[in-house]
Amino acid sequence: MPRVALVTCRPRPGIAEDPDLPVLVRELTGAGVEAAAVEWDDPAVDWAAFDLAVIRSTWDYSWRAAEFTAWAERCGRLTRLANPADVVRWNTDKRYLGDLAAAGVPIVPTRYLAPGDPPDLPAGHAFVVKPTSGAGARLAARYTPDEHDTAREQLRRMHAEGYTAMVQPYVTAIDRTGERALQFFGGRLLHSSRKGAVLRPGTPYDARKTAQPGLTPWTPDAAEREVAERALAAVPGAPELLYARVDLVDGADGRPQVMELELVEPNLFLSLHPASLPAVTAAIVTAAAGPRPRSAGAGPR
Repeated sequence: MPRVALVTCRPRPGIAEDPDLPVLVRELTGAGVEAAAVEWDDPAVDWAAFDLAVIRSTWDYSWRAAEFTAWAERCGRLTRLANPADVVRWNTDKRYLGDLAAAGVPIVPTRYLAPGDPPDLPAGHAFVVKPTSGAGARLAARYTPDEHDTAREQLRRMHAEGYTAMVQPYVTAIDRTGERALQFFGGRLLHSSRKGAVLRPGTPYDARKTAQPGLTPWTPDAAEREVAERALAAVPGAPELLYARVDLVDGADGRPQVMELELVEPNLFLSLHPASLPAVTAAIVTAAAGPRPRSAGAGPR
């Protein structure tokens, strides 16, 4: 019987509960898999005892990005990790958007301000400031052109805590057409969803946000699928990805742009798309039967 770890995090204030976890454990168990939800930072876990570790809801990683990527590398040496550790390291830092842009993928225009950089902010249009390592819109805020003082205060705090900031124009189309999430699993488009604007005017950067407002099913058009597939093809090293989510918005020209490429712990939204559960289960079962790292021990069975 293959053993699969569905990797999550310890409950803590500000971290949402993952409703998919118990559902996936139940479905995998019914498919003949010994499945368990396991916290990534639990020192008692023997990762080599699993045939596969699937990162699912490690939604505290952005507070501890270096520690988390170091864990992923250790885990990946002991068992098969999905997605692989090199993907985790690349994707937990949103400077990956620059790599996508260099590969010709349309992205939301992005500048980066590291600690020590002057707080150069846009003039004449609304903009967004957020950290390059973040989840759930943590430490993200939307500003009008006359709110530079507040935005600079946010930058001062982020830089003092060691964060690099991203500065992007606020994509006004989000207020009309929302943000679309195309979810891939096992190499195929699984389902898609649309949500409304997360960042509301006047919401402080350190306030907790509703990460998935107005979430509804969505049917992507050919242009959205094409941009999503280009983004996945641009991931360095062409790794095998068990899962991926491509978040798209409409640019000023009305064409889709990549807002984020989620390759570490994207919410699957299975409660909204219950018909996708068999495909997710089958893909995990198939991945569990794949080869383990050469350095991994056999582990108990």
